[in-house]
Parts: sequence; C-alpha cells; structure tokens
Amino acid sequence: MSELRIRAKELDGADELAAKRVEFVLDSASDGASGSAGVYLDGNSLGALPAAVPARVADVVGRQWGELRIRSWTESGWWTAPERIGDRIAPLVGAAAGQIVVGDSTSVNVFKAVVGAVRLTRLADPGRDEIVVDATTFPTDGYIAESAARMTGCTLRPVTPDQVPGVLGERTAAVLLNHVDYRSGRLHDLPALTAAVHAAGARVVWDLCHSAGALPVDLDGHGVDLAVGCTYKYLNGGPGSPAYLYVREELQDRFDSPLPGWNSHAEPFGMRPDYEPAPGALRGRVGTPDILSMLALEAALDVWDGVSVGQVRAKSLALTDFFLECVTAYVPDGRVACLTPLAHAERGSQIALRCPDAGDVMRRLIERGVVGDFRHPDVLRFGFTPLYLGFADVERAARVLAEVLAADGD
Repeated sequence: MSELRIRAKELDGADELAAKRVEFVLDSASDGASGSAGVYLDGNSLGALPAAVPARVADVVGRQWGELRIRSWTESGWWTAPERIGDRIAPLVGAAAGQIVVGDSTSVNVFKAVVGAVRLTRLADPGRDEIVVDATTFPTDGYIAESAARMTGCTLRPVTPDQVPGVLGERTAAVLLNHVDYRSGRLHDLPALTAAVHAAGARVVWDLCHSAGALPVDLDGHGVDLAVGCTYKYLNGGPGSPAYLYVREELQDRFDSPLPGWNSHAEPFGMRPDYEPAPGALRGRVGTPDILSMLALEAALDVWDGVSVGQVRAKSLALTDFFLECVTAYVPDGRVACLTPLAHAERGSQIALRCPDAGDVMRRLIERGVVGDFRHPDVLRFGFTPLYLGFADVERAARVLAEVLAADGD
C-alpha cells in the first residue's frame, strides 16, 4: 500500500465528521479493477441524497397530501415553510433568524435582489443608473442583471471581481457578485468588496450558490445587503430544490420586490386589488410555495444537526489540499494545471484542473466510478463535500485520474 493510501486511512480515522457519511445514500458502483466503491465529486452541482429524505417525502405525499389534503397548509405547517426553512439555513450563512425566505429559483431570486438593490439605493440617490456585475459570473446571473438593468433604466457594467473597487462611483446603484467562482473555485473577498460597495453608496447582492454549506459566509457580520443561493449543491436539497433570498433586517421595510405576489401580501387571503407588502423577509415571497421540494429540503437539512460550518471548512481545506498532493504525486508532469488558487483564503470547496481533452477524460473517469464534471472547453471540476467524502475517496480519485491520463500517453 502506498504512503498516500496509508495517510488517507489515518486521516479518515481522525475525521470528526466521518460519522455523517452514513446519513447519505452514496454510490455503490465499483471500479471493476479494484472493487472499490465509487467516488462522488460532483456535490458542487448536485448534492448526494440524505438517507432520511425518502421517508419524509413519502409522508408528505401519502399522509399530508393524500389524507389531510388542504388541511396540511395549517396542520402540517405548509404555509410557514418558506420562512421556517429559511431560519434553518440562516446559521449556515451567518444570518440571524427572520432574514431568509425560501422559494423560487436562484434566477428569480437574483432578479428580485438586483432590482430591489437598485430601488434601495435610489431611495437616497435617485440619479444612480449603473449596475456592476461580475463578468466571469455563471451566465444566468449575467442574463438576469442585463434584464434588471433594462427594467430599471440602468447601464450594465461587467468587470472582473478584482476590478470592482476601481469602477465604483457616484453612478453605481447595485453590484452583483459571486462568492465562489463556479469554474475555478476561486473564493472572492466578500468582506472587502462589500465594504467597498458601501463606501461608494451602493448596495451589494452576493450569489452564494458555491459557498453556502461549504464555508463560513457571515452575512450579518459583514453587513451584506442582499444574498441569494441555491440549495441543491452543498445543502443537498435535491434536484431543483427551491432557492433562498436574504434581506438584511434593517432593509426589509424598504425592500421593494419587482415580483409582488399574493404570498407576500400583508393580507394574502384578503384578495385586495391593492398591494401591501408583508412585514420582514416575507415580502420576498411571490406565489404558492413548491411544497414537495420545499419539505424535501427541510428533511435534507437534518444532516446539519450537530455540525458547525467551521468544522466543514476545516475538512474541506484538508480534503482539497490532500487531493492536490495526490494529483502532484500520481499524475504525469504537465498533464494537468490547477486553476484553483492554492491559498486557503482564496479557495472554495472545489478543485478545477485544466486538461486539453477534459471532456473525454471526465467520461472515462465516470466509467471508472469517479464522478466529477466537465466545463467547456478544458476544465475538469471536482467538488468536495465534507459531510460525506473521506480522504480515501480523494486518494482514489487522484489515482484513477492518473491512470486515465497515463493511458492516454500509451
């Protein structure tokens, strides 16, 4: 057994989160050559299924919907689910209760947040007419920002995150940024960038899709105005699980959503023709919640019981460090290049490796039971979810990668 495999076993033996692994349904497929179980490194796209979810969803369908039917809106707590589940997510992103509402998709919540941010800024300075957006963002964020700019009469200014402080000025109304870059895994400086936006008199919106559940965020501590995020990655809520919207408490009475709906009305069952927003984060709701996926998410969040984000971050860094060490030891020189920053302060919970034939390499990795993903044109992307990944998984993934790449050179 190699030195790295021995170390992996020792690290797994000392892992304080190792017991969490049994709370997930993991890939039982094996590599025919070694008999080893599969390694799932795509939790940054879709988290693994928490083992408690199927029974909970069966109860929602069979008893709450099948037997109680309409009574479940009150007797089963369906009506209050968006804010109740928001309060469960809040500690994972450093927020106090009452500031997060769950519902709709990330894209819809980005639209609410960006337009809402422009409107908040214009309450004090109506002449501001520019939205700054991360030019390297996930495409949908860019599309939404462009639409929000048209709707609010703003100019859209795409720049890289490091350029943001230099372009802020008296025209800036809102800034939309990603906490972690989805391609490279680079972690951006949320505290410093938030402070720079505020110093310029504007509001900031953070997309937390690749950081919530993987690393500390501290929205309240850093005075973030608005934030959005999905729940199907590191929060393991399931495919298409509802996203969430954070509105800082002191801004809630002025938050003007561009999508007012009956669910965010102060009297939702009053059916009044005039709109009066509900108090607090509830004004971020729109229409009828997606109850089945919402309650699946609520069940999935049980895996966080007894776990701190600090523990998760420490293991994430240890896993990614060990993976890079194994890649360096196993992979032929010059075959891959790491795009993810080596510095812990600039690293999320994924490793991106540049490889000329990345699409074909990932296909063969998946055939061998190592599941990551490919980003056009040449990026192998591996996500590290500390609640269910171990160091032996990481060592095996690097070893199989080396074997696949070595076969290319034969």
